[in-house]
Amino acid sequence: MGPWWPPRVVVPTHAQNHLIYVTLSRFENISFWRTKEAAGQYSDEPGSGLVQVVIFEAADRDDIGGSAYGGQRSICCTPDLAKLEGCKQGEVIKIRSSTDSNWPVILNVKFKGNSLKSRMRSREIYISKTGMYNLFFISCDPKLKGLVMNGRTLWKNPDGYLPGRMAPSMIFYVLMSLAYLLLCFLWFFQYIRHWNEVLQLQHCITVVVTLGLLEMVLWYLEYANFNSTGVRPVILTSWVVTLGAVRKTLSRLLILSVSMGYGVVRPTLGGLTSKVLVLGITYFLATELLNITEYVGTINDISGRARLLFVLPDSFLDAFLILWIFTSLSKTLEQLQAKRISVKLDIYRKFSNALAVSVLASVAWIGYEIYFKATDPFNERWQSAWIITAFWDILAFAVLCVICYLWAPSQSAQRYAYSDGTGQDYNDEEAQSLTGGKSAGDINLVKQVKEDRNGANNNAYDSEEDDTPAGEGE
Repeated sequence: MGPWWPPRVVVPTHAQNHLIYVTLSRFENISFWRTKEAAGQYSDEPGSGLVQVVIFEAADRDDIGGSAYGGQRSICCTPDLAKLEGCKQGEVIKIRSSTDSNWPVILNVKFKGNSLKSRMRSREIYISKTGMYNLFFISCDPKLKGLVMNGRTLWKNPDGYLPGRMAPSMIFYVLMSLAYLLLCFLWFFQYIRHWNEVLQLQHCITVVVTLGLLEMVLWYLEYANFNSTGVRPVILTSWVVTLGAVRKTLSRLLILSVSMGYGVVRPTLGGLTSKVLVLGITYFLATELLNITEYVGTINDISGRARLLFVLPDSFLDAFLILWIFTSLSKTLEQLQAKRISVKLDIYRKFSNALAVSVLASVAWIGYEIYFKATDPFNERWQSAWIITAFWDILAFAVLCVICYLWAPSQSAQRYAYSDGTGQDYNDEEAQSLTGGKSAGDINLVKQVKEDRNGANNNAYDSEEDDTPAGEGE
């Protein structure tokens, strides 16, 4: 006889919670339905068709089930195990804990005679030990194949309804909200102070910074609501994940646009605009689908295979974006180096170094995440699991801080902006270095001489191609 898990469950059957002092586990309106064929196999005997509710700590998983002659482990008591271990055939094997004789907890629910429905009596289980607890509904009776269950299980910790593995995230989002608030204050202070000098690129950065703050605040509110009510409203969670998908998409498009030299070495993206928009829309849809699957109306992690189905498109697009970003960044650096525009070149070198560090950190963290999950199949390290997802928010914030620092609004912001003459920036710098303390009229004279010498070679960057004028720098 093999164990049975209901094929359709309205509420999670694998509840996991962080338990401090006393935690409440409550069963409400739990009902089971069996098929007419299954009910017809029983007479009007008082109890028939056993379903068992099992609650145990992950660390005590070996106290559930047994193995005959060293073979495959079985949750249900088989004829061989009944002889060897003295268990009752057709029921879940339970080995009493050495520290608490009341654990694991097994509750029995039986059908009456040939009735189709059996209802579990509402009851509460109090848990006083911190740990990861699992809840299973099991039937060892093969006649109950096709059994259906619905109802509600409620878990409440001393601090609220938020599961233990999610509780640290609420504090994390408070800290991230404060970090974004500080960044917003510093950015908007400079943004308003130098409003007349603000570049188009800096308007885009402002949008991303604002969305980041809103996302962190909404995540905190969503977790706080879950902690106080025990439910995750679909509308609120949908708004949060949608805003997060928008912020994530715009952040990546911002990095891509900066790497292409938008607003610095080219006034627009030109013919690349449509390609960037298509990529942005595709990335948003993939991210939105993944986030909705993971968070909307969900408490426990989705299964590995199901998650992989949604993670792959998102990961593929991330890899494609990284390739495109570094390809564009390489071309932009080559253009700036060829034109000898030292101010812009210095900024882009710092930016490329920051991106390289972030990519290396991402690869290293992905490796750690794989190791973490592979070595913790039973979620026994649940207290530190929140760090896995928190890292990506921290990394995104760090990259955004770098961009804000490099392209912060200032009185001299216009020297980073695109100019019609590609040699203009270089000519300005060279004129100032050659004339030293000369007057503005002298500087203009030097600039005029150089412009006459170079003539038409000082052309604007093509918004589509990487042009390097032959006469530049001679």
